[in-house]
Amino acid sequence: MADFFNLIRNENMKTFRRPRLYVMLGLIVGLIVIISGIWAFNDNSFSMWEVSMVETTTLFWIVTIFAVVVASSSVAEEFSTGTIKLLLIRPWSRSKILLSKYISSLLFAFFMTVIFLLALLLVNWLLFDAFSGGNSQQAAMLFTELGGHSFFEYIMRYFGLTFLNTVMTVTISFMLSTIFRSNILAIGLALFIEIVVNNALQLLALIPNKWVDYLLFVHLNLTKYAGSNVSTEDGMTLGFSLSVLAVYYVLFIALTWYIFNKRDVAS
Repeated sequence: MADFFNLIRNENMKTFRRPRLYVMLGLIVGLIVIISGIWAFNDNSFSMWEVSMVETTTLFWIVTIFAVVVASSSVAEEFSTGTIKLLLIRPWSRSKILLSKYISSLLFAFFMTVIFLLALLLVNWLLFDAFSGGNSQQAAMLFTELGGHSFFEYIMRYFGLTFLNTVMTVTISFMLSTIFRSNILAIGLALFIEIVVNNALQLLALIPNKWVDYLLFVHLNLTKYAGSNVSTEDGMTLGFSLSVLAVYYVLFIALTWYIFNKRDVAS
């Protein structure tokens, strides 16, 4: 077990010691500061919770993109640089090597999500609520319409569901990079699936056919359950969406492990 944790630590070192991490963090925090600053300069009568919600829905996709980039390069770069051969001659099974890379990718996605959340709440608290008190009554009305949760409860629930969306996207990109051994192709396909195909297939949800309910992309937007376990858009439940995603998740993981273990990765 200690050896496996060392594998994960080595993968984390590859990710967190690269200069691109600081670029990603700078972009996330910088965008939040700039957008919130412009908003506060023009009108600081809003509550931090209202501004945080708007920025989450418009900016969190950047976190997903960064997570996809890291997950896609985790396996593909080992092939392109030839270091995969050095990994395979060590006394670790292929499954452990692949699992350590996958866990490291998820840890990075979680880390970026936490940084985004902390920066979002801290910056908006300083700009909107710390000195002016914010418009709490207006914010209370907003969250009552969104399910009646408290401000903090709704934000946590929203971020939790958003992170599950990110996990699925990261899993897809990780699978594609393992299959095609190309991080560029994996990133491109994952983003195409996330943005283009996802938006197009959302229209299929309007078709009154039961088979549409079992398509992956119909369930990737879990934030529609942030206010309630039953979606007001299509009548589906959170439990049903999670069940469908779980089936696809198992299929993606199984396919990734099968291909990585059967392929002559050392060639």
